[in-house]
Amino acid sequence: QVQLVESGGGSVQVGGSLRLSCTASGFSLPFEILSMAWFRQIPGKEREGVSRISRSGEITDYADSVKGRFTISRDNTKKRLYLQMNSLEPEDSAIYYCAASKGLILTPLGESDYNYWGQGTQVTVSS
Repeated sequence: QVQLVESGGGSVQVGGSLRLSCTASGFSLPFEILSMAWFRQIPGKEREGVSRISRSGEITDYADSVKGRFTISRDNTKKRLYLQMNSLEPEDSAIYYCAASKGLILTPLGESDYNYWGQGTQVTVSS
């Protein structure tokens, strides 16, 4: 059974940091074949692409709203994806999802481009 399980969410004050993790299991394909991404969603709004990373981890990309504050990375030996979030703002409060794509080396940050999704982890930033 294919699973992506996020962890690391929680409540933090403005300016604080959190590190999200996503662990993959059950894939018939090697983890390093999957390009990965983080999305977030506020209730009542569309899911937003936050960051993406290539299969090898060499190429990364970020939404303008998080550039310079968030860092995406992956450890293919551990089948894990990470999102280091610094200088958090109230606008970063959302449910964060990791997603996997088996298509391209680096998949666009569109919701329909990803084949597998985690269940999400809540991030709340308070002032």
